Amino acid sequence: MIKFNEHLENIEIYEAGKPIELVVRDFGINSANVIKMASNENPFGMSPVVSQAIAENSWKGYLYPDDSMFQLKKDLAKKFNVNEKELIIGSGSDQVLEFIARAKLNTSSTVLMNKITFAMYGIYAKQSGASIIKTNSLYHDLSQFLDLYREYKPDIIYICTPNNPTGEAISQESLFNFLDQIDINTLIVIDGAYMEYAKYLNQSFAIEPKELIEKYPNTIYLGTFSKAYGLGGMRVGYGIAKTEIIRPLLKVRPPFNIATLSMLSAIEALKDEDFVIKSIQANFIEMERYEKFLREIGWSYIKSATNFITISLPDGYNSTTISDKLLQVGIIVRNLKGYGLNAVRITIGKKEDNSRLFATIRELL
Repeated sequence: MIKFNEHLENIEIYEAGKPIELVVRDFGINSANVIKMASNENPFGMSPVVSQAIAENSWKGYLYPDDSMFQLKKDLAKKFNVNEKELIIGSGSDQVLEFIARAKLNTSSTVLMNKITFAMYGIYAKQSGASIIKTNSLYHDLSQFLDLYREYKPDIIYICTPNNPTGEAISQESLFNFLDQIDINTLIVIDGAYMEYAKYLNQSFAIEPKELIEKYPNTIYLGTFSKAYGLGGMRVGYGIAKTEIIRPLLKVRPPFNIATLSMLSAIEALKDEDFVIKSIQANFIEMERYEKFLREIGWSYIKSATNFITISLPDGYNSTTISDKLLQVGIIVRNLKGYGLNAVRITIGKKEDNSRLFATIRELL
């Protein structure tokens, strides 16, 4: 029998949010009647500017992309006031996580992360044979992080703010106070996939990449076009760090890792920040409706600084049962049973979609 790396045996295969096509196949529901509220996509889609650019340039799909990613790096560098050499582009920010793990970790490495956080941190660490240390807190308790850091001296610390799948964010002051106490030789990954939402909600949550990497040169900031910019299907993310960190990551990046039209989409998306702001504004207006609805039915939730809300189900309700019943009527939500939580994570949708969800839950009750 063919043998593979032994440390792969302990890795759970990542289960992405269920696609609309699955619901159509399994339940015979017209795709127009399916609401996808499981993967934290922007319900308003992509900017019309991006859609038009794709339509006009679709013929370029047969061409390899510019592997230097000159224009995208130039535009991101301008947006964040950093040097173009302080950027690396990935097929989603999770590919940058993969680069980090491949460049930094091995079988003698240790990583530190929150008890409940983005699953790919642990998966990439295990793929490298590294050991994983987790806090025992639902939220990012930085005092616990500090205690575990001092005990284990991890090679990488992962901080997700706002955190996925819980939605809570860390203030810049708290984060910087923590970073002040970490040795320069420890790499700290700050995952800001939902930062556009957190920054809009409360400026105290804002982590600016330039300030971060200037003050703490052992950090790398991750961002993405998949959430607020509405380009989840295009798969474009980025990392911002000092060149001493970026340089080894470039050595594990495959050529042409961003498709031609994906890169074009990201470049065009940066030209329409108004679309992003309007999407975020609509998100938090609907978030207030969720909070009001959940208080009315007596279900608890985690206060969210993102485009999703995590609902802890009360005694007598099972997250798998609730998720399945919603799925059967064409509403896809994220069951958090795999995280050890009796909870569901729901992407904030358009007003009419949220109203349909509320009505369906009331029927289930």
